[in-house]
Amino acid sequence: MIIKNANILNEGKIFEGNVRIENGIITKIFTGDNPDILADTSIIDAQHKLLMPGIIDDQVHFRDPGLTHKGDIFSESRAAAAGGVTSFMDMPNTSPPALSIELLEEKYSAASRNSLINYSFYLGASNGNIAEINKVDPKAVCGVKVFMGSSTGNMLVDNDDTLAAIFSESPVIVAVHCEDENTVRQNSALYRQKFGDDIPISCHPAIRSAEACYKSSAKAVELAAKYNTRLHILHLSTARELDLFEKNSKNYLPRITAEACVHHLWFSDSDYEILGNRIKCNPAIKSSADRDALREAVRNGKITVVATDHAPHTVDEKQKKYFGAPSGLPLIQHSLSAMLEMHRQGVFSLFDVVERMCHAPARLFNIHRRGYIREGYYADLVLVDMNSGYSPCKDNILYKCGWSPFEGVRFSTKIEKTWVNGAIVFDNDKIVETNSAKRLEFER
Repeated sequence: MIIKNANILNEGKIFEGNVRIENGIITKIFTGDNPDILADTSIIDAQHKLLMPGIIDDQVHFRDPGLTHKGDIFSESRAAAAGGVTSFMDMPNTSPPALSIELLEEKYSAASRNSLINYSFYLGASNGNIAEINKVDPKAVCGVKVFMGSSTGNMLVDNDDTLAAIFSESPVIVAVHCEDENTVRQNSALYRQKFGDDIPISCHPAIRSAEACYKSSAKAVELAAKYNTRLHILHLSTARELDLFEKNSKNYLPRITAEACVHHLWFSDSDYEILGNRIKCNPAIKSSADRDALREAVRNGKITVVATDHAPHTVDEKQKKYFGAPSGLPLIQHSLSAMLEMHRQGVFSLFDVVERMCHAPARLFNIHRRGYIREGYYADLVLVDMNSGYSPCKDNILYKCGWSPFEGVRFSTKIEKTWVNGAIVFDNDKIVETNSAKRLEFER
């Protein structure tokens, strides 16, 4: 296959060129005519649209196994493909939680049968599974996930000796959810005393407060500094937490890194009035000042990766009262569209988008031959029409839960095609079901 006449966005440049793919691998990137076209070569004319590496999402909750009424590997990987995402890393708070190598490999087996895009899974940490963590193969597993604050799945790790063991002994990246549990519980009690069970959703960022986030993140950074841990703090939501991180670049990746999620970059606490529990998530969406600080950190390199924390729940579940409504929102089909819309608004450059969503995740996790448009790399690619927009609606949302917080938003760009290992899996609004997906490998 040759993709010709593309505006290629890659490694700090945009240039018009062509990409040749053979057996799922990019074999040539060239300008002008290609003298090596074989008789059976398929030619795709990109018509000067934007060609970029496939998105690598380092934090998703596909709800499989055990919670598949919300989503499953098949449904959510289809939605991901429609959004230009070609690789995902899934979290362990399923049912049962992935706290052993045996359970982890069962998830890999399911993905090998059902995923349309490339996949990896975190091993979950608990207060009693350090022996399983020590068994992790660094070349085959993306990381270990630690909940230093309770969220969906009740996998809180709150034992200091256990945390010390994880931070000192984990053979892979330690990825953490940081909210101080005692602070959240105290705030919850105060607001329950004031409102009973009818707590307004606008109180969510006060209950799961900036102080709770900072206190937990600071503790994680302190532990990582003590034990020289390769630490990755997920879904930052506050300006204050940014003081804990160094700026990084393509030539420098510190031992302690951070991620921001699309919803914390797009929404602010003013959106609770309209969207209510639909944007209830942990950590909470906070003030516009926090959002603006996170955006600046994406631009200046204090935040390494932009991901989704894609976490579907049903509409019925979201309509419950405050404490009954689960936290999380479906995002993976629309994350690239949202980031490109913020580019159109002047928030991010195209180089910010491709760096934080493609290049940086590949470097951070040492992913084998992905995240770039390079000869010898897997052909995980996305073609974007920068001049044709769309609006998420019931007719085009592919999440199993059937809704999106972006319904009613008009995006001014559109994902046209997605390739996974050289095979087209999304083509002009249609899913193409292939068996091209592969388990991610890591160069560690």
